[in-house]
Amino acid sequence: MTTPKSPQLAVLPTAAEDGTRTKAQILQPSGWPLPRGYANGMAAEGRIVVTGGVIGWDAEERLADGFVAQVRQTLDNIAAILAEAGARPEHLVRLTWYVVDMDEYLANLKELGRIYRGVFGTHYPAMALVQVVRLVEKAARVEIEATAVIPS
Repeated sequence: MTTPKSPQLAVLPTAAEDGTRTKAQILQPSGWPLPRGYANGMAAEGRIVVTGGVIGWDAEERLADGFVAQVRQTLDNIAAILAEAGARPEHLVRLTWYVVDMDEYLANLKELGRIYRGVFGTHYPAMALVQVVRLVEKAARVEIEATAVIPS
């Protein structure tokens, strides 16, 4: 009996926008198609920064109007939390998105991509997208959890 071979794993170092290397690595099994807008996996060493579920409201707890505006505010809020810890977007290793309407998300992919790149650049961590019945704040359309690792 032969044992099936598991896919080989390519470990690709990520680069910060200033050209310096971070310790986060993109995990891409060989032979797998390259993902667009996310990574299949990430590996990193350092100080872990974790957010709770972040929604698209401002400092006065006013929700932005509509799905796309809430995503923009949510990503800005995550960036502010990361900055508070001394982390930058390239330190992100995971994002988990919770949306109340998957079709709304899919219908806005191009605009969401522009917004994402405007806040986090072209660094794409491992991501998951989950449709939920509702969020704690009834008018919220999206909630995102983030995990970052600041290199030691």
